[in-house]
Amino acid sequence: MNDHCAGSPSVRLTELAHGGGCGCKLAPAVLQQLLAGQASTLFPQLLVGTETSDDAAVWRLSDELCVIATTDFFMPIVDDPHDFGRIAATNAISDVYAMGGTPILALAILGMPLGKLPVAVARDILAGGAAACAVAGIPVAGGHSIDTAEPIYGLAVVGTAPPGQIRRNAGARPGDALILTKAIGVGIYANALRKGELDDAGYAEMLASMTLLNRIGATMGTRSAVHAMTDVTGFGLLGHGLEMARASEVTLRISAKAVPFLSRARRFAEAGHVTGASHRNWDSYGTGVTLPDRFPEALRHLLTDAQTSGGLLISCAGNEAEDILAIIRASGCTMASIIGSVAAGPARMEVSES
Repeated sequence: MNDHCAGSPSVRLTELAHGGGCGCKLAPAVLQQLLAGQASTLFPQLLVGTETSDDAAVWRLSDELCVIATTDFFMPIVDDPHDFGRIAATNAISDVYAMGGTPILALAILGMPLGKLPVAVARDILAGGAAACAVAGIPVAGGHSIDTAEPIYGLAVVGTAPPGQIRRNAGARPGDALILTKAIGVGIYANALRKGELDDAGYAEMLASMTLLNRIGATMGTRSAVHAMTDVTGFGLLGHGLEMARASEVTLRISAKAVPFLSRARRFAEAGHVTGASHRNWDSYGTGVTLPDRFPEALRHLLTDAQTSGGLLISCAGNEAEDILAIIRASGCTMASIIGSVAAGPARMEVSES
């Protein structure tokens, strides 16, 4: 089996980190405590801040233009330095797309344990990030680096959009359909990789998902039928769906049968390849989710699985959902699926097996 560590065979990046990818994120409950009281109403130009746990900040420059700003970084989820760079950069850029915007430039964030890793590894990570940015059509225009105990890499990304094109996680309406643009299961695959049980085909499937840009979000911002949007990352599908439900003050209904999964995700989950992030996620927000009686534990772990560079969760007018789905799939998101609907009711998630 390939060890997926072409950049430095003697050093495994994942062994130098206590977590990996978006599974490194603080638990939702902890983050809520940290952000309590942080919202500011002093700046009317700030259209999107921390109030609804949205994907990026949005500042209105004029009646025609908004600036979108975000930052995202984490520890290695794979051992190949170039792949790690590509994944982390793709993940960071996603936040701009999730707001309906177009990225224009990025700044690199790099932390390296210099006594443990050769400079060549850090160079490969940066090259991987630059490669992902090149695909997105943006430069890495600068950045900052420090000596750290664990390897860390990510980007601060700036984008733009007209005010009418901004899409938030608030705005989902009763009668909307819910579309997910990528398959779920990246965290579970990464756990199998750490244990040496993910083969080359599985690694390729995981990497393809994590390096697929969510650029369709910019297109979705131009569609009036798209009412709300967010990307699914460290809090899993249920966590980010619950954020949308709370921000929009509606009930989101998900069909577990309709959710797309990576080809071996359920098998790995049933074999115990579950991350600590999945447990933390459920402990943080499980009271806001209704599951059927005797719901399979492996399936619950999949729905709370931390996604690194996951897909977009889109709430759109139900009567236009099939047309929008066709546009998304034509863009290269071949696993995109309609997974549920939005209903009037309390701000929570409801999951069915049918």
